[in-house]
Formats: sequence, structure tokens, C-alpha cells
Amino acid sequence: MAAPRHADRLAVARATPPAGSFEAIDPGRLKPGPGAADPRPMPDERTAMIFCPPLPPLRLGTEQPISIGRHPSCGFPIRQDDVSRRHAEIRYQDGGYVLYDLESTNGTFLNNERVEGVRNLLPGDRIEIGGTTITFCEIECTGTTAYGDVDEARTIICDRAPSVTERFGGMLAEIPPPAVFQLLEMGSNSGLLEISYDGGRARTWFALGRPVHAETEKLLGFDAAIEIVRITDGQFRFGPCADPPEPTITADDHGQRDGVAA
Repeated sequence: MAAPRHADRLAVARATPPAGSFEAIDPGRLKPGPGAADPRPMPDERTAMIFCPPLPPLRLGTEQPISIGRHPSCGFPIRQDDVSRRHAEIRYQDGGYVLYDLESTNGTFLNNERVEGVRNLLPGDRIEIGGTTITFCEIECTGTTAYGDVDEARTIICDRAPSVTERFGGMLAEIPPPAVFQLLEMGSNSGLLEISYDGGRARTWFALGRPVHAETEKLLGFDAAIEIVRITDGQFRFGPCADPPEPTITADDHGQRDGVAA
């Protein structure tokens, strides 16, 4: 499958609650400490992206719609026989993003419901086209990543990868694990990704964007990484950490990961 061209290399930075706490993360106001830059975004400063691992994520603009289909001229081409040449389209309309089915043969589905006419897109929505699932994510943005004391958290987008001293987190219903893994890989991040979900807790250590060790309540290594990317609900946070445990995920495992993440 040919990957859509995407020159932007973006990563997400998010302020997290103090170490040791893992409460639900809800959008709210950031409270900068003395001398800290005000990280609150300006109105309508949002970045929308679509994720479909192993394809690279695509940043959505507001001027031109993004067509999805089998034809190579589509903004997001999917080379599958069950996908129409021009299957669906995402447009920026009335202050938000909407999804249209372009009279495709097999239909376009949003969260398992067939799209008739136009449907509004919300963060975490799953667009199903043939056997391919695309996740829509929308992130509030700002030009600063400097924080003081933070009582509440808000997701932001920045034009560079966050450094190893920066943290981000959120809800897996809005940014699923495969998308989180992609963001970390794009930013060449090193640190610890922690996930809290119904099955307990899961942790993955990254070195320069590559997972090197993963563990869940019952599994270690690549098997744990497979389970982690399949988690559908819960909370995540990423931040710097001390040296990771002995690596349990090898270069050969990375070659298998793309098929799992999809």
C-alpha cells in the first residue's frame, strides 16, 4: 500500500498532573506559574490529524478538502480493492470537520454506522472504509511549551518534537495507542509511556522513538507491546524516566510491529 505524502512532522506535548496521580484528564485552563509563558491557545487554534498505521499520519488543513480513495491523486490514498477510486472526503465546514461519502460502492462508516449525507467528526472517531480504519484526532494548539505549576491539563500541538523533559497525556478514546506510538516515533522521543485501563496498567519504554521494553500485568516484551496497541479505552501519559529495563523488543520485532498497529 502506498503511503500518502506528508511533509509535516508534528508531535504532541501535554501537561500532566503531578507524578503519582493518574486522575481523569479533562480539558481545562492552564495556570502558569510566576514568570511562565501563558500556554492557553488562541481561539480556533486547533490541529486535526488522521491516523491509519502503518501509513504516516496526515495533518488536515482548513482550505482544501482531503479526498480518501483508491486513486493515487487522492489526498489520502488507500490501495485496496474494496475502496472506491474516490470513496470519501473530509472537509472543514462551519468551524469543524465533517465527513462525506462520495457515493462509494461499499459505503463509508463512522463508528460502525453507515454515513448518509454528511457527518460531523469528533476526536477519536473511527472512519471505516473497506477493511481500513482511520482515526480522527483534533488537538488544541499553542506556540509555547513552557509551563509553571499546572492544576489541570490541556493538549497542545507544537511545530517540533517535545524534548525528553516534556510530558504529554490524554485519553485513548481520542488518541489510540497506535497513534501515540507514531507521535513518539516521529518525535524521536525517549521516556516512559504509562497506560491505565480496565485491565490494569501497562508501560512501554522508548529510546529515540523506538519501543525497547513493554510490560503489562501478565506479559513482557513484544507480546506486551501487541496487547498495548490493542487497548481501546483508558488514559495515557508520557514523560522522561530513568534508564529503562533490559531491552526486550528487538529490531526484528520492529519489523513486525506495523502489521500489529494497523
